[in-house]
Formats: sequence, structure tokens, C-alpha cells
Amino acid sequence: MTTHNKFKITVPATSANIGPGFDVLGMAFSLYLTLDCERLPVGSGLQMTYEGEGAKDVPLVAEKNLITKTALYVLSTYGITSLPPLKIHVTNPIPLGRGLGSSGSAVVAGVVLANAAGNLQMTYDRMLDYCLMVERHPDNVAPALFGGFVASFLRELEPEELDPPSIPRSEPTRNGAPQPPTPITDIGHYIQLGWTKEIKAIAVIPDFEVATEDARAVLPDMYQRADVIYNLQRIAVLTTALSRTPVNADLIHKAMSDKVHQPYRKHLIPGMAEMLEKITPKTYPGVVGICLSGAGPTILVLATENFDQIAAAVQDIFTSCPNGGIKSMYKVLDVVDEGAKTEYFD
Repeated sequence: MTTHNKFKITVPATSANIGPGFDVLGMAFSLYLTLDCERLPVGSGLQMTYEGEGAKDVPLVAEKNLITKTALYVLSTYGITSLPPLKIHVTNPIPLGRGLGSSGSAVVAGVVLANAAGNLQMTYDRMLDYCLMVERHPDNVAPALFGGFVASFLRELEPEELDPPSIPRSEPTRNGAPQPPTPITDIGHYIQLGWTKEIKAIAVIPDFEVATEDARAVLPDMYQRADVIYNLQRIAVLTTALSRTPVNADLIHKAMSDKVHQPYRKHLIPGMAEMLEKITPKTYPGVVGICLSGAGPTILVLATENFDQIAAAVQDIFTSCPNGGIKSMYKVLDVVDEGAKTEYFD
């Protein structure tokens, strides 16, 4: 088994809950979390540095950093009690707590790090099992791991698998709680859907965070049948329409409507209701669709042209919000076919 002295891990940012695809649809973007890793002499400790989003607040202790904490969990299930001596430099351009999959990308990076550092030789499907033990939502981790435009679901567990410690967790382990055990197999299932390369994603990122727990808390426990049917009809159309050329902007825009999560989260994102109403293919040529990215607060606009003009229109609505407005930035991103990868160097 060859051990390489240097390796680089790359994991894309993601968006989930695309339009009507709540907890189902996700996509990988051309914005990457990277880990530059170098093996150190035996007896050395972990040397971790970090630059980019959250640099002032992200812990660099192995047991507290989400990337290395995830890696330690994976290694522990193989009987390896610590990370091998490594120098790790993390570069993270993915905004934290903004709905662009920062935690999901970190979890994927941690699993891939364990696989590379420990020479575990896991398949990508097995790595998905580990990811879902830490981050229960496959609509973020599946596109981060596999790339592309992805639909996914968690399988229903058998009665003998329902012992609570074996069930994947929806949030990273916190406050020293016991780590989950070795995962069962085939926890999540996914399929990569078609995507026309004419469509890019404009991510308009406001200068505030929305915690996933808070965004989940506003959702109802029960839904009206009509609202569920509404989303099912649109997700069936949307997943095919986004793969077709020429792009049918009017159809996609209509199919990106949602009644399951966005109506309940509008009050968490000032200006969102106005954006959904005013940013359309008719008012701004090039617009294909608009939705909340993940749990927010980032607004995702799918478009084929006029990217800067469209982004400025969304930013103007943020700026005009009460109490002095909200600052924002934007990124024009490609939906990328390749997910997490490891490059090895001698």
C-alpha cells in the first residue's frame, strides 16, 4: 500500500432544498473547500492552519474542529485512535451559516481526510454512510461528495436498525456527546440528474446568518395534502426541465415554486418575499428561477445571462430593507460535475 507524503483534498460548496425539492435536491458549485496536507515525522503532532471564511472563530484543535473531529470519528471505527502526524492547511471560501453547505462540505472533507490519512480505501458510497452519521441531510453531502445536480433520500431503517445510537444524526456531534458507532451500510441513496451548462447559479449572500436549527423550527409538523401535491408536481417537472436545451425559463421558474419550506421561512430573511415576486424571467431577461439556498439566508438565482444585473436587483432589495438595509455580496457559480477528490503527491 503506497503512502504519499503530500495530498490535497477538494470539496465543493453546495446548495440544497432547490425550489420544491426540500430535503431532496442539491447541487455542487465551483467554490471549493481545500485541505493541503503533508505527512510529518513520527512523533510529531497535528499542525493545522486555516484561512478564509470564519478564520477568527474556527477552532484548530483536532477534537473541536468539524473537519478533524469527523476524521477522528471515522478512524476510530477502524481502530485508529488518532490522526497520523500531519500538517493541514485549510482554505475555505464558503461562507459559514449562509445556506451554501459549509458544514456539509466540512463533514465530507473530514471523511475524505480520514480515508486518505488512514489509507482506508473506502468507496465513495461507503464514505457517504459515514457522512450521514454526522450530517443527516444527504441533499447537502451527496452533491459535495459526488458532484453535479443530485436527488437523494435516506432509506427507512429496519426494526433491528432502530437502536438510537445507530441512527444518523442531523447535526454534528456537540458538547462532547458520544460519537455514533460504525455506520450501517446504504444509509442514503442518490442519483445524479441532468443539468444544462447554459444555466449558472447566482448566489446572493447577505451579511447575516440563519442557523439551520432555527430555520427547521419554523416548519410545521403537518402539511396540507394540497401543498404536498403542489411540490410533487413541480419537482417532477423541474428535474427534467433543468436538463433540457434550449432552456425553458418560464417553465423552470414556475416549477421552482414551493409551499413546503419557503413560505414559513420568509420572515427569517428580510426582502425574500419581494425577491420571489419581482425577480422573474419577464422582469429580468436571463432569469430562469429563484429560491432560497438551503436554509438561507442566501438567495439563489438560476440564470443564463445578465448575471451582474440580476445580482444587483437582488442586492437592491436587501439594501432597501428597513432599519438601514442589509449588505450583501454575490458569486456567479457553475454547477460542477465533480465532487470531493483527493490528489496525491510524492
